[in-house]
Amino acid sequence: MTTTAVPTPQPSPKKLLLSIASAVTTALLILLLIVLPAEYGIDYTGAGNMLGLANMAAPRQTITLTDNLGGNQTLREVKIPSAGEPTPLPNPAVFQDEALPPATRTLQLVLPPEKETEIKVKMQSGKAIAFSWKVAGDGDADSDDKVYVDYHGHDPSFGSDFFVRYKEEQQSAGGNGTLTAPFAGEHGWYWLNFNDHAVTVTVTVTGYFDDLIDYGIH
Repeated sequence: MTTTAVPTPQPSPKKLLLSIASAVTTALLILLLIVLPAEYGIDYTGAGNMLGLANMAAPRQTITLTDNLGGNQTLREVKIPSAGEPTPLPNPAVFQDEALPPATRTLQLVLPPEKETEIKVKMQSGKAIAFSWKVAGDGDADSDDKVYVDYHGHDPSFGSDFFVRYKEEQQSAGGNGTLTAPFAGEHGWYWLNFNDHAVTVTVTVTGYFDDLIDYGIH
């Protein structure tokens, strides 16, 4: 028996050109609609903005954080010098020499029920403060009233989306502590009074700072 090979049909030049044209068109559409908006921020058609791709090409903002406290935990691993010589600190920035004594300021405000407020300390990077704040209800210094508080910091030049959080409490009657500013900006408290009566919030700050800002009641 003789087997006859069946020839494989070849695409016509017209079909081949149509296939190539279709592939090129698809590639161009992907380039225009996805690649250029996402990678380079070029959005000729507006589709990149509609699909949320244009933001992917936006340059990311960066901020320099100062670590004045880190580094000295390895002090014991430093080779001890000759007798009478000091052991060098890995991070000597823990000591800051200042020309003026530390400043102290106190702010007090009455926060009505269901209202919020912010007090911020304007500080330069690496500067330090000690703080204390407390809540008193209806003028009673011994009351056990509590408020919501968010202690955070941000650089206003970066807009409202950037902030760092130091401490958040759903219910707090006050707090004490210290802060070394990791960057230049505003560092402070947001309070919300969820009580059915007004409370008085008192804040005292001591240290090296530029200003203590009361953003009012909202």
